[in-house]
Formats: sequence, structure tokens, C-alpha cells
Amino acid sequence: MTAARLADFVKAYDVRGLVPEQFNAEVASALGSAFAQVVVLPEGETGIVIGHDMRPSSPELSQAFAAAAAAHGLDVTMIGLCSTDGLYYASGVLQRPGAMFTASHNPANYNGIKLCRAGARPVGVDSGLAEVRDLAQWILDRGAAHDGLRSTAPAAGAITQADLLTDYASYLHSLVDLRDIRPLTVVVDAGNGMAGHTVPAVLGEAACLPLRVIPLYFELDGSFPNHEANPLEPANLRDLQAAVLQHDADLGLAFDGDADRCFVIDERGLPVSSSALTALVAAREIARDVASGTSPADIAVVHNLICSRAVRETIEELGARPVRTRVGHSYIKAQMAEHEAVFGGEHSGHYYFRDFWFADTGMLAALHVLAALGEQPRPLSELVGRYQRYDASGEINSTVADVIEATERVRRWAQQQGATADTLDGLTMTHEATRTTPMWWFSLRPSNTEPLLRLNVEAADPSTMEQVRDTVLALVRQEAT
Repeated sequence: MTAARLADFVKAYDVRGLVPEQFNAEVASALGSAFAQVVVLPEGETGIVIGHDMRPSSPELSQAFAAAAAAHGLDVTMIGLCSTDGLYYASGVLQRPGAMFTASHNPANYNGIKLCRAGARPVGVDSGLAEVRDLAQWILDRGAAHDGLRSTAPAAGAITQADLLTDYASYLHSLVDLRDIRPLTVVVDAGNGMAGHTVPAVLGEAACLPLRVIPLYFELDGSFPNHEANPLEPANLRDLQAAVLQHDADLGLAFDGDADRCFVIDERGLPVSSSALTALVAAREIARDVASGTSPADIAVVHNLICSRAVRETIEELGARPVRTRVGHSYIKAQMAEHEAVFGGEHSGHYYFRDFWFADTGMLAALHVLAALGEQPRPLSELVGRYQRYDASGEINSTVADVIEATERVRRWAQQQGATADTLDGLTMTHEATRTTPMWWFSLRPSNTEPLLRLNVEAADPSTMEQVRDTVLALVRQEAT
């Protein structure tokens, strides 16, 4: 019997819990067994691939998961240290379901698992993760002796080791060729996370590229001694911004703990919005498909509803089809696959590629930025300027007593201003430009786990954005009467 309650830390898209209080070897073993029974064996798969990040607990947890899966007769390929997109590469190229042991940007005392089907297809709470959680809980509550299907395997599967880092780097280089760009100086902040492992293989001297890479915090250290490996927080970008200016670099790149998200700093030391990067990469991918003979009308690009309006406008200006989705990688991956989209982007620094099994890879996005910059003479700030058309608030969280009532107050005010509503994900209100009022829109979304409302505002000018932001925040935070 165990005290672990998986519902407390099996989230919508992954597992993320405290080690060892919630997540330990016993729990990893139960999850490995459940993953085998719920996802892998019913689809006729005969093996899985497992990778892990640099957290001290990752090797033990991944080994416990592997042993449980092998007990069901599955062959297990252990690829060791890798980024999350490195695991997706392995799942795609080997056509095997996968498990990546990481807690991404969470603090050092956390660990977790990201699961996928063969070809890097996602496993979320609506696509198998809930069933994995429930079976694993049943196993934990009754003990491994009651893990019923385990005895049906004629023999345990083999557990083997493989190193796919060089192959991963070669595959990325086959998608974006940097050999003929102009020389660039790039500062990379790995945050003591997995980019310290992958960047040398992809961008380092071994790649023979015209790049001067200046490393920050490349030492793999799951205690994150320098700063949190979460580039969404402005404080975690300060060292990179200073280093870009110090070295007169062309740009800076920051990765999160498992290196699946990428953030960019321009030559002035200023952050480039993820929406601008989404528009930039979308334009490149659309152009590449058009050059290969595809009609623009047959090309789709996915973006979530928090991305800047400039993303949709850029896609439409190039004749392609924008596909708007809810926030969350399972939604965007599903839309990517449904529409055979060439590319997808999120405001949070996740970028998805058709040619990467519709999965997200921050490293491939970084290669596109380097290529776009190096193929022309202008600085990055000018290159992305065309995509930074509006003023945005960034995401602002508010704790509220009654999410529904607060949202209704905001809806009523916005409708009085002539804005139109949609409820694809929370509440989005859009006010088109009139003779007297500039364009503005906002998204107000409830958290899935906390009494929070998340606000994002965008407008045609700073004063309009600030006015809408402040009015909506006052309504959200107003005490119910």
C-alpha cells in the first residue's frame, strides 16, 4: 500500500510531482506497467523508447519504468540523456511509443514524465493518460502482485542502450541548412538544462557551421544553481540579455530545462515575442512548401488564440490558411495532424513542425531564426519588426473568488463597447477598429487547477492596450456585490 495519489500530480498533458513524496521508483514502475497495458500493447507495439533529463532522480525513475514495461514483454530502448524533442525524434524515427523523464522548468525537487505514442503522437488526459493514471493507481493500491497482465508475457523484453544525439543533430540539419549563412555570434543560455547537452551537437564546432557560440550555464545540473530554467520569467533572461550586449552578439537563445522551448533575444538585448517568431517561421515554412509546388491555399499553419493578430495576418497575406486553437499542446498537436499543417506556434515558446512528426522542438525553431537572420544583412530587430505590429500586455494572472461571475462582469462591459465574443477557450472579446476607436482584443481564460483568471490583451497602440488591460483587470478583481 502506498500514500501516492496520482490524481494529485498526473496533469492534463504529463506527470509532474515532488520527488520522492509523490513520485518515486514504485510510482514510476506502476506507471510503466500501466503505460504498457493501456497504450502500447493494445496498439500492437512491441517496444518503447525512454529518455531522461539531468535531474538526479531521472535515471532511477526511468529504469523503474523500463523494467515494468519490459516485464510485459516489451523491448525497451534507453537513449539516456536527451532533450524532450530528442525523445520525440527517437519516437518518430524508431516508430515506437516513448517516455521522457523530465519536469521541464519545475524546481529541482520535481520530476515527471511526458508520454507519447509511436511517431511522437501525444498522450494526454483525453487520449489515454487518464486511463494510465487510473490503472497505475489500482496497481499501487493493491501491490505489484495484482498487476494482472504481467504474467501473460512469455518472456521479459530486452532493455538496450542507444545514443541518438548525433542522428538527432543530423536530422535537424537536413531540415534547415546553415552552412551558407553569414557568420553569426550567438549567446546560448542553457539554464543548466538539457540544451547544454544538445546545443554543442547541433550548433557547436562539430557541426562545422559559421557560428560563434558563447555558452551560458551549459553544465548539466538539476539543482539549477544559476537561475530557474524557465525563460518565460523575465528575471531568468537577464544574464542572457547582458551577455548579448557584452559580446556584441547577433542574438541570444534561451532554452527551458528539457530544451523543448526556445526564446530569442535580439542584438539590442530585448526579447523577441513568441508571436513574432511564430510569424517568422510560418513565413519560411510556407515559402518552402510553395517552392516545392504546393498551392498556398493548401498550406495550413496552426496558432493558439493568445498569439498576436499579426500571426494570422501574416499567414493570410501569404495565401495560406490560419487554424486557431485552444491553448495547450495536445490541442495544437491534434489540429496540426488534422489539417496536415506545415507549422504551428504558441505564445509560450513551443513550436511544432510537420516534418518533425507534428511535435514541438525548440531547437528546430532556433535553426530557422539563425537561417532567417544569416541569409540577409539586417539585424534581428529589423527582421522581426514586420511581425511586431501591435502592443500586448503579456499574461496577467488574477486570483478570484468566483471565476464565472468575474468573467460575466468583463463580458458585459466588453459587449457594451461593441466587442464580439467567442468561447473557444475561456472568453475572447474582439473590438474591430472604428473611426474613433482603435482595434483591441483580449483573452480571459480560467486555470484548470486554481481559482485564477489569465488575461492577455492586444491593441493597435500602447495607450489603448493599457486602457483595456486596466479596465478588465479592475473588473476581474472587483469584489462581488
